[in-house]
Amino acid sequence: MNQAAAAARALLACAILGLAPGAIAESPAPLSDWHPFQGTWSAVGTRHSLPTEGERPAVLVQASGAVALAVGEGLSRGFQGEAIYFDDGRGIGVGRAVWTDDRGDRIFSELRGEPARTGRRVAGTITGGTGRYAGLEGEYALTWQYVIEAEDGVIQSRSADLKGRVRRGEAR
Repeated sequence: MNQAAAAARALLACAILGLAPGAIAESPAPLSDWHPFQGTWSAVGTRHSLPTEGERPAVLVQASGAVALAVGEGLSRGFQGEAIYFDDGRGIGVGRAVWTDDRGDRIFSELRGEPARTGRRVAGTITGGTGRYAGLEGEYALTWQYVIEAEDGVIQSRSADLKGRVRRGEAR
């Protein structure tokens, strides 16, 4: 059978089954294909501060909560997100995050950005994963829509503009 006839039959099968062309692939997508994702991240946690010689204290934030993705091919729609973030008191923030899906598979990332406050940007670099996310790489960014701090060090935060992209790299 020639290639044109095979392609025509594949399109016909997709039409009969109600699938979009390309839904049936002969091989997995190339490793270099980027897939965008977007969603929200809401978290509750604790904030600990330490005085510094400057005007602002150094701050350590540990938080966890729901990461909900509205768009994201190959990713779960929901994760439990956990993060530890350190602000050195001079405006430099770094941290780590892990997103765990309902199967227990994880996505790991490094965080960097501005202090963890309302309206501040944070960028994440996806460094790998476990299970079906093994070898995943990518990046994302978000702006904290609000960060509410209580006197006892408890914080609540939400980002509504979580956006990024992932691709399958080599498993580590």
